[in-house]
Amino acid sequence: MSRIAGSSTEVAIRDFRRRFVPLIATLIAASLSGLLPIVATVPLVPDIGFMVLIAWRLLRPELWSAQVALGLGLLNDLLSGHPLGQSMALWTLTFLAFEFVDARIGFRDYWLDWLFAAAAIIFYTFGGWYVARLMGSATPFTVMVPQILLSILTFPVVARLVLALDRWRLAR
Repeated sequence: MSRIAGSSTEVAIRDFRRRFVPLIATLIAASLSGLLPIVATVPLVPDIGFMVLIAWRLLRPELWSAQVALGLGLLNDLLSGHPLGQSMALWTLTFLAFEFVDARIGFRDYWLDWLFAAAAIIFYTFGGWYVARLMGSATPFTVMVPQILLSILTFPVVARLVLALDRWRLAR
């Protein structure tokens, strides 16, 4: 037994935390938060699953390729009750946009991450509104503005929680 690595059980636990905490547990829990019995007469509750996804993507881009968004979008569609394909398409387009931005910009800081997250939140909310519009909803877009503002303002809190999970994931 090596003093550096520890026992085989410790190594297995660390490997499990490194691989599966960001991908499976946090996104499933965040997508399931849409099933909580929160009653609102106007759409104020942000899509926590999407916010956790973009927080993870902005924090650890090396873990998230654009192909992952398709499967995670399907999972979100099934768990949160969106029309099948809505999250799949919007999450994949968001990841492709992030890939494009990462290729063009050599650095990012806190404010740029918040700006990119705000743009992604606006795109995702508009995309969901547009899909609902195509399905026959007569809701004006102005009803969605409070949800967009609340989502943008609460993104730093979600990003801070994701950062804490990432630090726990990488802890020895």
